[in-house]
Amino acid sequence: MVRFLFTFLCIAILGPASSQEASPVQYDSAPMEIQEIKEDDMTTYRNDPKLNYEEVEVKRTWWDDFKAWIGNLFLRFFEWIFGAEKAVGALAVFLRTLPYILLGVLIFILIKFFLKVNANAMKQAKKEASSVSLSEEEHIIKNEDIQELIRKAVANGDYRLAIRYYYLFILQKMTDQELIDWQLQKTNEDYYQEIEASELKTPFRAITRLYDYIWYGGFSLDQKKYSKAELVFLELQQTLDKNA
Repeated sequence: MVRFLFTFLCIAILGPASSQEASPVQYDSAPMEIQEIKEDDMTTYRNDPKLNYEEVEVKRTWWDDFKAWIGNLFLRFFEWIFGAEKAVGALAVFLRTLPYILLGVLIFILIKFFLKVNANAMKQAKKEASSVSLSEEEHIIKNEDIQELIRKAVANGDYRLAIRYYYLFILQKMTDQELIDWQLQKTNEDYYQEIEASELKTPFRAITRLYDYIWYGGFSLDQKKYSKAELVFLELQQTLDKNA
């Protein structure tokens, strides 16, 4: 009876498997092609920065050392206040980031301070450059004895202002001779374009550059430098007097 049951179980298990036809084995009969890697093929990959996995050690700078020193200084300070064993969780994260926050605030304050100093310097320069305003410029050219203003400025040692008056004096003479049409809103380049005589254009360009450099550029003058600049204005003045 036992033998019969064993035989029945073997037939039940192995019978279906043995009845199935075995799948045929397929072999690849294509010839094998050997790929040879040449040195030129490797050059393409060596020159590709995306495939460069070499780790370059970045040298620490004094700025990195300074930030680390500040960070450690603040960290030790707050650990002394709160206790190193208490600085965990959110407090620990706060203590680690606080030195960088304070450093950023310090840099912001310094930048703001220097910008304020620079803005004040620009305002002062603008104020000095505006000592003769546009409305005064029109009044000077049309009504004042500019030669007398030049003498007073030189006597007071204000050579920059003297150059300013000299330039207005040249504009006054050119206006009187109808070489230019002086208008308050016009620029010095406009006057240059209006001048037709070639013997006047080059010296006018020269005094314009001097004037812009000395007056608007805030260039300081002593008596020696003023005398050299004055010669350029005098030469153009003499040419205008000849053509008058």
